[in-house]
Amino acid sequence: MSWLVWSVWTAAFALYETWALINRRDDDTLSENVRRLFRIRGSRLGRAAFTFGWSGFSGWFLLHILNESM
Repeated sequence: MSWLVWSVWTAAFALYETWALINRRDDDTLSENVRRLFRIRGSRLGRAAFTFGWSGFSGWFLLHILNESM
């Protein structure tokens, strides 16, 4: 059953993101909102926080997928 929930969530995200890319309005894509959340354009601390968070998550997720016991 959980595969269905994840499939629906993924499909909904893909449809919304595609619509956001097609309509070309500002501040409606995931990447635009992440940039705003971390203040990427104006804050060195925000850039560092995003870099640290993304690197940490990516490393954990890679090991999590490759190593089922994590």
